[in-house]
This record gives sequence, C-alpha cells and structure tokens, in this order.
Amino acid sequence: MSTAPGWLSALGRERARPTRLRDWPHAGWLVVGTVCFGAFMGQLDASIVTLTYHPLRTAFHASLAEVQWVSLGYLLALTALLIPVGRLADAHGRKLTYLYGFVVFTAASAACGLAPTLGALVGFRVVQAVGAAMLQANSVALVTASAPADRTRAALGVQAAAQALGLALGPTLGGLLVATLGWRWVFWINVPVGVLAVVAGIYLLPRTRHRAAVTGRDLPGTLLLAAASTSLLLGLSGVAGPGVPHWVAIALLGLAVATSIGFVARLRGASAPLVDPALLRNRDVAAGLLGALGGYLVLFGPLVLVPVTFADAGRSPLRAGLVLTALPAGFALAATVADRLLPGGWTERTRATAGAALSVLALAGLFAVPPASTWLIGPLALLGVALGLFTPANNTLIMAAIPGSTAATGGGLVNMARGLGTALGVALMKLLDGPTLAVLVLAAAALVTLGSARAQRGRAPGGASPSR
Repeated sequence: MSTAPGWLSALGRERARPTRLRDWPHAGWLVVGTVCFGAFMGQLDASIVTLTYHPLRTAFHASLAEVQWVSLGYLLALTALLIPVGRLADAHGRKLTYLYGFVVFTAASAACGLAPTLGALVGFRVVQAVGAAMLQANSVALVTASAPADRTRAALGVQAAAQALGLALGPTLGGLLVATLGWRWVFWINVPVGVLAVVAGIYLLPRTRHRAAVTGRDLPGTLLLAAASTSLLLGLSGVAGPGVPHWVAIALLGLAVATSIGFVARLRGASAPLVDPALLRNRDVAAGLLGALGGYLVLFGPLVLVPVTFADAGRSPLRAGLVLTALPAGFALAATVADRLLPGGWTERTRATAGAALSVLALAGLFAVPPASTWLIGPLALLGVALGLFTPANNTLIMAAIPGSTAATGGGLVNMARGLGTALGVALMKLLDGPTLAVLVLAAAALVTLGSARAQRGRAPGGASPSR
C-alpha cells in the first residue's frame, strides 16, 4: 500500500508544540520571537531591493522604469493577496499557512538570486510576494493569539520594532551586499534566515485553536479587491513617476474607485463574502484601519522626502541616511520600552491618542529646523517615538475588536492598510513640490490619525484566545 496519502495528510496538519515548551510560562514570547523573523525580513526585503536598481540596469541592460517592476510587482501581489490569504489561514490553520509562507518566500528568494533575465526576476518576486502575504497575514494573528491578554500591546510592540529594525538596516545592508558580493546576495541573504525560521516555527508556533467556518471562496470579491488595490497602486505610481501620461494615471485611479465600490457592494450581497461586513462596521476596526493607513503614510513619507531634500541641497547620501536612521530607531525604541516608562493606568486608546498627538508635534518641529540639516535628527527621532507609541496600541485595539476565529483576516486588513499608507506616502512625497508643502500634508495625515485614535472606544483586549 502506498504511503503517499499519509504523507499528504501530514503535510496538511499543524504539528503540536512539545509539551514542555507549550506549558512554559513564557512560551508566548517564543512565538513573538519566531514571528519577528518574518516581520524583520519583510521590511528588510522591502527597503533593501531599491539598492539593486543600478546594478540591475547594468546587468540586464534595462531602463529604470523596467527595473522598478522588481519592487512594484512584489508590492502589487502582496497587497492584493493579504486579505484572501488571511481568510484561508483562518479556515485551514495559521501556523500551517505561516510555515508554508516562509517556505515559499525562501525558495523564491533563492530563485531571485539565480534569475537569468529581468522578466524572470520580476516573476520570482511575485512568487516571493505570495510567501510574504502568507507571513504578513498571519503575523499579527499569531502574536495576539499567543501573548497573554495583558501583554498583547507589548508583544505587538516587539513585532513592530522588528519591522522598524529591518527597515532601518535595509539601505545599509543592501549597500554593503551590492558593493561587496553583488546584487544577487540581496536575495540570497533571505535563504539561511528562512530555513532557520521554518525550523523554529515547527517547534515554537502554536496550532490554530479556533478556525473560521468558510463556506465559499468568493472569487468575485477577491478579483474586485485585487483590481482595486492594483489600479490604486499603479495610479499612485503613475501620478508620482515620470514618463506616464496623466490620463493613464487618472484612468487607473478612476478604476480603483469603481472597483472599490463594486467590492463594497459585493460584501453586502455575497452569501460568504471575502470580509465579514460586520468587521468593517465596527468603529474600533474602521477607525483603527484608518489610523494604520495614516500612521504608515507619516512613517514612510520622510523616508522619501529627506533623501530628496538633501540631494537637492547638495548634501551626501551618507549624511541623509544617518539623519534618517533617527526615525526607525525612535520607532523601535518606543515600541519596545514604552510599557516601562508610561503610566500603567493608561488605556490603549490613551496611548494611541498620545502617540498620534506627539506625531503632530514632531511634524510641527520640522518647520523649526533647516530642511537639509543634521538638526532634523531631533524631530525625526520624536516622530519615530510617536509612531512607535501609536502603532502597537492601535493594532491592539483593532485585534481586540476582531473575533479570534477571523484573526488572520483582521491581520490581513491591518497589513493592507499599512501597505496602502506606505504607497500613498511615497507617492505624495514625490508629487509635492518642496519640503514645506510635503510636511504640511504629513501633518494633515497625522491629524487624521489623531482623529482615528480619538474615535476608538478602547475596550480591553479579548478578541483572540490563546492557542495551544
């Protein structure tokens, strides 16, 4: 008798953690540490690839517009897949989806490093984005399901700090790899980390305790969401980038609006919609997602604005990079140590509101210093601290309002909002003329983020129950 069915069945089951690890009082922090592998590598990969543009143009005799598809193809696929993958993970197992996500991400990274043509590289990057979506859609859900209820915010803060660290190290590590080993190692660096993460995940991640009952795939909803996110990102890239006719960008943005309306209509009419409309009607979820979008717009805007401002003033890229490091460094610091410094009686809503208000103050401080000077370190560090305080509290409020059985779908919504905020921040900074107007727009986004924090009710965490 063939053993193939047994092997296939084993590949589709979530393996339990060793009893000794499962019952250890600090087992939840092992889960957080494992998830941080994906959080770190996801942001590192997003920021490191931009350093390969010049060598890729030389290696493949390609234009800048063609090479940019290495990043754009990844971003389009990732954003479109986050919610559908989260929904599948809620039904079939978050641990299983996360582990296979790292397998796909690692294998695709190795293939990217071996790509013989630019077209093949873009294709492998799309496959890599599939794995990244399987990771990102589950990361927040795994953390909230494993951490004790009173430590959820701290756990999400550590995860956010890992993302900030990856973002901060990306340009430095990418420049070092490209200058010494070549552009292919920008992708190969993911392979050993991915293998380690898969092994750790098998033994340290918990099985999914509560699964959603999914009765249909909602292909129309998935296609409408993919069309809406893709046309929006392409439209924003077209508006901000050179060489794209304005009518094309406007048509893409119009298509984004039309397909978004269609997606909302589909949610209301489908028997098994991609996203439960009740989630989006929840005030904590809706306001929190708006805050996530606004927070990442404010976070990524300066990452584009500062290098451009320094270049226009004749300052070196090295100086711009050193000044800009203050932003993710402040983010990581606040996300990890805020619990030890802030009053214990502060609610999540109070923390989110304080962080958003502090971001407005930090952006106001940017007007008080020269736009291309090292004095920017102070306001940028303060902005990082503000967002490092806001983001974990905001994520906790969102996940507390989402049932544990749909936690991965909620995590997909959070990460999709972040991705759209990132794209919007990058596009606006490229589009606006001059740092003064750009900072005003960032300040307006920070005010919207502050309003979203004030709109949340701030109930105690309780959406997801611990997994075994």
